[in-house]
Parts: sequence; C-alpha cells; structure tokens
Amino acid sequence: MLLKQNLRLHRILRMTWRVDMIMLISCAAAHYVDIRWLGDVNIPAALPALMGTAIAFFIGFNNNQAYDRWWEARIIWGALVNDSRSWARGLLAYCAAPAESSLNAEDIARYQRTLIRRHIAFVYALKGALRRRDVNAFEKYLSPEEAERVKTFSNIPNAILDLQGHDLQKLSKENVIDGFRFRILDELLRNFCDNMGKSERINNTVFPTTYIYFTRLFIWMFVILTTMSIAHAVGHWSILLGFMVGFVFHITHINGMNIMDPFQHNPAGIPVNSITRTIEINLLQALQEKDIPQPEAPIKGEYIL
Repeated sequence: MLLKQNLRLHRILRMTWRVDMIMLISCAAAHYVDIRWLGDVNIPAALPALMGTAIAFFIGFNNNQAYDRWWEARIIWGALVNDSRSWARGLLAYCAAPAESSLNAEDIARYQRTLIRRHIAFVYALKGALRRRDVNAFEKYLSPEEAERVKTFSNIPNAILDLQGHDLQKLSKENVIDGFRFRILDELLRNFCDNMGKSERINNTVFPTTYIYFTRLFIWMFVILTTMSIAHAVGHWSILLGFMVGFVFHITHINGMNIMDPFQHNPAGIPVNSITRTIEINLLQALQEKDIPQPEAPIKGEYIL
C-alpha cells in the first residue's frame, strides 16, 4: 500500500515507460501516415472526441470495480485484525478450571497458548495462499505433527481452523469454557472462515478479460485518431499532443489495473504482510512472549507490502 500522496518520477516512469515508448512510436507513425498517405483525408475532430467520451465511461467503470475489490479486501483484513485480538482476549479471559474438570491450570494455559499461536499460523497460511509467497511461514507456530497434518489438505488455512474447532470443543466438554462463552469463541471461528472465503473469492475471481482487452484497444484507436485529426493543423506537434492525451487515458486505466488484484505482491495492493505482522505482534504480546518481531518497515519510505 502506498504511503505517500505524491509519487516520485522514477516510479511513474517504471510503471509506464513501455507504454510511453510504444505510444510515442504510434503517434509518430500516425502522423507520418496522415501527412504522407492521407493528405486529402481530413479526419473530423468530433470523431476522437466522441470516442474519448465513450472510453472515459469504460475506464470509469473499470476503475470503480477495481477500487471496490481493493476496498472490500481492506475491510476484510481490517476485520480479521479485530477478530484476532478478540480471539486472544477471549481465550485468556474466559478459560477457568472447574473442580470437575480433568484439566489443571497448567493444562489450560497450554491450550490457550496453542490456540493463540495456532491462529497466528492460520493468518500466515492465509497470506501465503493468497499471495503464493512464503507458503510455509505458518509452520513456525505449529507443532511438527500439526504442520505435517495440515499440509495433506489442499486448503491449509481451513485445515488449521479445523484444529482450532476440535480443541475449542475439548475445552467446552471439560467445562473450561461455559456454553455462552463457547458460542462467542465459535462465532469468531466462523468469522475467520468467512473472511478467508471472501478473500479467496476476490483473489480467484478474474476481472472480465474481454472488458480489459477492448478498453485497451479503444484507447490505442483513440490516440491514433487524435494524432491524425490534428496533424494538418499543428504539424509535428500532433505527436506530442497525441501522446499527452493518450498518457492521461493510459495512466488512468493502469491505476485501476494495479489495484484490481488487491492481494498481489505490489505497492498498490493492500499491506497483507504488515497486517499479518501486526496480528502476530498483538497476539504474542497477549501471551507475554519475549521474542516479538518488529513491525513491517516501509520500503524506501514509499510503501508497505
């Protein structure tokens, strides 16, 4: 996620230099064709103007849908942070050893620590599944037996939630957690599953390819027609003016494309690494652990991943 409102020039050039070069060449070719071969053909300025209006609607719809995907993903992971804190707080506050239970205070503390650390593993496994990077980072917070067990499942985060549900049920049967508090913690497990499913839905739903393809095609047609329509009026300046007009449309479209997949490992995506680290820190501090990692640092002071 970008942290600054202003982008540096090198980042803009890194994002657009390929399109910029192709667009300059296209504008130069359009100018040459119009002057040398279509000298008697006068393309009316109303034609690219009308096309530009239509393309603006296309790009506007595209960017609105892309931002909706990005913002929904940010809401989901914001809720995951809140529910994770509630999960740790509830486990530490609600568990007590009744007289009729076979579990003593040490056993209950071990269950609490396991359930909280296992939730950190769930968050890391979900992050790895969405970004397809660091897919084994979750193993740090599972026992070797549990790590090998969940790896046999196609959906590792869901397998971790199954383990959580089984242990929570054990605590309920031992009367360590009463029925009311069990429902609260079970509701949090359902929230984790819902947020996981919503994240997977966004990550696995491809934006209509034909829509993206034709939007790009229409932008190139618009740039070429704009250059040719003003070639006779302004001469070689039509190359620069066509490029400037096309630059606005292309950059607007690229901005939407960059946030269309919010879980991708790029500066425009939501900061999944930073959010995961925040959850890790909060839960380890709740357990009063000593080995607590530092928050994710901004990269070059511009963005966090």
